[in-house]
Amino acid sequence: MIHYTACPFCSAPNIRKKFSVKDDTVSGQHFDVYECMSCTGAFTQNIPTQEEVGQYYASATYISHSETKEGLVNKLYHAVRSRTLHQKRKMIQQLTGKAKGSLLDVGCGTGAFLHKMLEAGWDATGLEPDETARKNAFDLYQVQPLPSPEIFNLPDQQYDAITMWHVLEHVHQLHEYIDQLKKLIKPSGKIVIAVPNYTSDDANHYGKYWAAYDVPRHLYHFSPASMKALMLQHGMRVVQYKPMWFDSFYVSMLSEQYKNGKGNLVAAFFRGLASNITAFGNKEKCSSVIYVIEK
Repeated sequence: MIHYTACPFCSAPNIRKKFSVKDDTVSGQHFDVYECMSCTGAFTQNIPTQEEVGQYYASATYISHSETKEGLVNKLYHAVRSRTLHQKRKMIQQLTGKAKGSLLDVGCGTGAFLHKMLEAGWDATGLEPDETARKNAFDLYQVQPLPSPEIFNLPDQQYDAITMWHVLEHVHQLHEYIDQLKKLIKPSGKIVIAVPNYTSDDANHYGKYWAAYDVPRHLYHFSPASMKALMLQHGMRVVQYKPMWFDSFYVSMLSEQYKNGKGNLVAAFFRGLASNITAFGNKEKCSSVIYVIEK
């Protein structure tokens, strides 16, 4: 296990325990979540090492690896995803100003977004650490992601866009990855990172039952302030914040299950709606935030 005595974002020593969170997906174990009083980043304490963490992904219900449609929540996820994939493709084209270009999708899972960009004529490369997910990517979409360590072997200044859709929170080598993203992106390129926001309204409502803590798979829990500070450390800056409106509903559905032992679609819908209303005038309050980053 990895035990932090200082903040993994900013190295400040003034950290404190926030609460203990149960892994409801795989192990049933509890993990402490700590927060930093300096940068406002939060993190999971006593996490498995990179070599040991794989066992915590070994679940048929882990949708980004298995593409499962079992259960109502996962069925709804798939129903919405076709629309969000279209929105993501359009966003990348608008941010880069290119109808076609070069893209690196880090942590591409089973390859749905990678496939969408290839269909649009982009030169798209995917990276994925999980062997099962890479196999599923080929079976489902005939795409062949590279193992994630290959990120350190790719040529510099190669990509118009680099995307990480709910991936950075899983990466043990946090600072090494960010340094490498900076090397790989073209001078005019855009890095697009989407992560859950633990300072959102739905996170505050559900507390330790908020599903997007997803311990111990989520090693870090970002606030907009901590993301901004992290990028500045590496000579980059956040230039835009974009919302992921559907995430508040999806996370609230799971959170209702974790909190009450059963789902409550009505309560989850209204909690997700309330979270989005709170964030409507300030995208930094969204349940999940998309950060657009430049050198």
